[in-house]
Amino acid sequence: MHKLSVAHTEEKAIGGVMTGLIKENETVTWQAKHLFKVRQFTSRITAMKIPESFIDEMTKGDFKSFVHEHHFKKIDNGTIMIDMVAFETPYGIAGKIFTTLYLKKYMEKLLLKRNALIKEYAESNKWKVVLNN
Repeated sequence: MHKLSVAHTEEKAIGGVMTGLIKENETVTWQAKHLFKVRQFTSRITAMKIPESFIDEMTKGDFKSFVHEHHFKKIDNGTIMIDMVAFETPYGIAGKIFTTLYLKKYMEKLLLKRNALIKEYAESNKWKVVLNN
């Protein structure tokens, strides 16, 4: 599902868990094109409480730090998914300016696009295709 949700970045798993479901303490390395450059990002699942939440944290990549919390709350007519992302860029004040002027909006747009596709799959029968792969 992750790969489908960011297909526009040509993202693919190149290390760690590359197929199926990832578990706590496992890692995956992604390669994708962001900001005109092919980049690699390794993250570890540092917490997992099925079915309520999981957290992945960058262990290697372009950010100084990157933590992504995924929360799921069951409601009467479905599930609410909440993403919380905290990241810090390197390069001191230049990194902070870049984050303020561009990167924050870029990341928000990426997550909104990704989550829209996840929602589409979850609310239709498309999710069955993902689980059968």
